[in-house]
Amino acid sequence: MSISTWDRLMSLAAIGDTQDGGVNRQALTPGEAEAWRLLLRWAAEAGMEAATDDAANLFLTKPGRDRSLPPIMLGSHIDTQPTGGKFDGAFGVISAFNAVAALAAPPRDVTVVAWMNEEGSRFAPGMMGSEAFSGYRPIEAIRACRDAGGVTAGEAIDAHLAQFPDLPRRPFGFEVAAYIEPHIEQGPELEAAATPIGIVTGIQGKITWEIVLTGAEGHAGTLAMADRRDAVVAFARMAAEMQRLVGEADPIVKFTIGMVKVEPNAPSVVPGRVTFRIDLRHPDNAALQAAGSLLEATAERLAAPCAVQVTRLVDAPSNEFDPELRARIARAAETLGIRAMPILSAAGHDARHMAPRCPSAMIFIPCRDGISHSPLEWSTPEDVEAGAAVLAETLRSLLDEDA
Repeated sequence: MSISTWDRLMSLAAIGDTQDGGVNRQALTPGEAEAWRLLLRWAAEAGMEAATDDAANLFLTKPGRDRSLPPIMLGSHIDTQPTGGKFDGAFGVISAFNAVAALAAPPRDVTVVAWMNEEGSRFAPGMMGSEAFSGYRPIEAIRACRDAGGVTAGEAIDAHLAQFPDLPRRPFGFEVAAYIEPHIEQGPELEAAATPIGIVTGIQGKITWEIVLTGAEGHAGTLAMADRRDAVVAFARMAAEMQRLVGEADPIVKFTIGMVKVEPNAPSVVPGRVTFRIDLRHPDNAALQAAGSLLEATAERLAAPCAVQVTRLVDAPSNEFDPELRARIARAAETLGIRAMPILSAAGHDARHMAPRCPSAMIFIPCRDGISHSPLEWSTPEDVEAGAAVLAETLRSLLDEDA
């Protein structure tokens, strides 16, 4: 008896579940290792072959009749934010798993992928697994990143993979015939349009920075205001001007300061150092780069009397997904009698890194009130199964061409 996408999704959500209904299953933690064990058990029951790579991506493959052909790949990620939900990433992996598990003897290999550290909550930046696979970022640079406790991603990868010594390692960048990533929308458009399926046209561009302001610590009661090099004052001045020049100047831009670290963070000490991260997004690459240059110039202009260091962590232009594959998804939805509409992804996804390598696309389903990265994240069983059905029908149409 087959297990529904919804039931498998709820089984996965139980790993790392929190009292408020959310999920905390961050990358390369014991929770993710437990999730791997669940997926590996299901894969063995479905006659699928399991493998990994040096970035701790997980590949589950239903062998095809002609194994010389490059595989079709479907999937997403299973790591979450610390206060994440049940559906982000997991819906893509589980709907892909069910579509592939149902195949008897496909004409070519079909692979389910669970990418490592899409969220970037433990190790920044995110999407490390797909970056390594696609060659976007060298594995050496990925391994050098540290979490808040000082553990490197390399140490965490090695410790994680040591728990699965029998898994063969695949090389980065092996040939893929097509890639489809199902996902919750993480926005309100599909729900507002009462439409169960979004056919993603592309992903808006994104730049992230780490900015470090270095002033000088001092006694809060004795150091004269005129003599201070207060890093928090410089940060506040800078943040307000960035919001005015960029955040409020363009109704399409998304400007966020999402992380601020103050040192020494003591009540009676003038702050000597502030580290903060900026997330900037825009669907137009020219507008994105112009706004980015303005932010960098503002940081340099307003830092004094502090020193400033500005580092771009991510510089990902907007991309368009494969038109033919998008049309195939639209035909699949029409065949099933399920409403669908084109939609731009405002959030970043691993599919961004696959798009330059092979025909790639994404399928969105609604999430209630557009909420994601939250225990309140929710998609209905009906929308989950609709998305899974459209994915399975799209896969069937791709495989029919090989029959």
